[in-house]
Amino acid sequence: MDQKINRNEVEKRVRELNNLLKEYGHAYYVLDKPVVPDSVYDQHMQELLAIEAEHPDLIFPDSPSQRVGGEILSNFSKVVHEFPMLSLSNVFNEEDIRDFDRRVQAGAGHSITYICELKIDGLAVSLKYEKGNFIQGSTRGDGTIGEDITANLKTIHAIPLKLSEPITIEVRGEAYMPKKSFIKLNEMRDENGEEPFANPRNAAAGSLRQLDPKIAASRNLSVFIYGIGGDGSAYGQDSHSDSLDYLATLGFKTNTGSKRCSSIEEVIEYIESWQERRQDLDYEIDGIVIKVDGYEDQEQLGFTARSPRWATAYKFPAEEVHTKLLDIELSVGRTGVVTPTAILEPVRVAGTTVARASLHNEDLIREKDIRIGDAVIIRKAGDIIPEVVSVLLEQRTGMEKPYEMPDNCPVCDSELIRIDGEVALRCVNPQCPAQMKEALIHFVSRNAMNIEGIGERVVDQLYTAGLVHDVSDLYALTKDQLLSLERMGEKSASNLISAIDISKENSLEKLLFGLGIRHVGEKAAHILSEEFGTLEKIAMADADRLTSIHEIGDKVADSVISFFENEDVQEVIDKLKSYGVNMIYKGRIREELPTEGPFAGKTVVLTGKLSILTRNDAKEQIEAMGGKVSGSVSKKTDLLIAGEDAGSKLVKAQELGITVWNETELVDALGEKE
Repeated sequence: MDQKINRNEVEKRVRELNNLLKEYGHAYYVLDKPVVPDSVYDQHMQELLAIEAEHPDLIFPDSPSQRVGGEILSNFSKVVHEFPMLSLSNVFNEEDIRDFDRRVQAGAGHSITYICELKIDGLAVSLKYEKGNFIQGSTRGDGTIGEDITANLKTIHAIPLKLSEPITIEVRGEAYMPKKSFIKLNEMRDENGEEPFANPRNAAAGSLRQLDPKIAASRNLSVFIYGIGGDGSAYGQDSHSDSLDYLATLGFKTNTGSKRCSSIEEVIEYIESWQERRQDLDYEIDGIVIKVDGYEDQEQLGFTARSPRWATAYKFPAEEVHTKLLDIELSVGRTGVVTPTAILEPVRVAGTTVARASLHNEDLIREKDIRIGDAVIIRKAGDIIPEVVSVLLEQRTGMEKPYEMPDNCPVCDSELIRIDGEVALRCVNPQCPAQMKEALIHFVSRNAMNIEGIGERVVDQLYTAGLVHDVSDLYALTKDQLLSLERMGEKSASNLISAIDISKENSLEKLLFGLGIRHVGEKAAHILSEEFGTLEKIAMADADRLTSIHEIGDKVADSVISFFENEDVQEVIDKLKSYGVNMIYKGRIREELPTEGPFAGKTVVLTGKLSILTRNDAKEQIEAMGGKVSGSVSKKTDLLIAGEDAGSKLVKAQELGITVWNETELVDALGEKE
């Protein structure tokens, strides 16, 4: 009996310590308002660790002790995002901002309220919670598939392991390294003779991609949560600003610098104020995110193939430095575009040493009167890509040489042409070695066919050795052929053959993107694959059929048609087919969705709390029966499912005369049983 009483007392103390440490941690890491000295926190943590060491069965999943880092991982597994992590378009000046506002106002048809947020310079992450418990965290990856870094994210104290409500939710945020942590880390690396990180963003990304979670734990990272997967309407929120408030009540760290703006003038004032104050922050920001606040307005504005129409990112002006332009080199891309590149006297800019910068095209060289030998100003566009801003004319000596673009391709000597409406010069020789190598590199890349082990160096060797000429030749490679390559061992060759074989099973959208059709990015490839189901049907589609698809315009349609009309392309596809490369979409194509039933062709909105089904289950089942689940109520809504505590959406649906069901009626229609 005494032993049982003692056990109960120990468990009671463990729960007390858990709650105390969570309270102290939330105040310190989330609210930035410490309530006890560090010594008190450390004392309680040591007591908890000692009890847990003696009673391992009392180590709860959300215990603060679980943040210290666990077992070393062998690799990162892949995670498919339930809601894609979309990228944003960029704006760089006031004119761009006002253009964005004009497009938004025209698309919405009324005045818009914006919400502006600091653009944290870190690593985008997605966090999944099930019944309030943190179960998985991942990187953005390509926006559709990321890497599972749960163990590393658990080491970040600002990420709650248990929410204040037992809900299932996916949230998005930006993991970052505070400036003081960055300085301390680089000082340690310098002392150890290691290369310092260029900037806090790289340091944060590098920390979260360590296979040993203890390394991530030692880096003192933090996070700001900026949104809910999909949007907050599924949780009763009507706007992004409402969702931020809701996220804070759940225990997440949100950025208090955000502001609702009722006009674009307020947006510009907000940007200007933070441009002056950004150095005062204890973390790096590289711009301001501008979003339409209301979810109904967001839904009406919709998306392009790459980004939402209702949001954009203003990028702060980049750091500019002076250097000397030593030469101009030409490169040929996979679409035949010939791009001039400035060879520079190496110079430090925005954290890295730069020796090359894009000159984009012949018109830019003429417009800026760029000459070999010029003193120039360079910067990193978006703090990433080096570019030449202008020439320092006052420093010219007369020895500078004007540059003339050649008439022929620098690689295959074919005549260069300029297509009407384009500024770029192109090599249109489909057998140009440079284009073929670039096409191969694109085809094997992670976002396309994802053939691990084939990089630029291996592609160059394969092409030079005459082993591959087009992408289909990859599937005819043998192990003996690979072993003939420089620095290719037995194990590497076997792994490469295996990776090539595995890629045959990719779903159609990967192949379609990998083929490198102009204007067909990852999202457009997915849309086309979902619409048609097979490569053959896409190849046979005419312009009217293609442009009838939402988000597929004339430019994409013309490019798709021209691509598949090419005889060389047809030959490559026939060869890929003969090697067993899959050409079928592995998801559910649109034409297979039911055309009859309670949800077929209907737009459905879910609101309030569901008790029989999870919201995700309801959404998936409705869509499987041919319905479309929307986040907001409008005249286009056919049906509203109202759970407990349904709010403004229910009121609006009733005002519009929209049919309203309770959850029991939904379950009956789905054929589910309680």
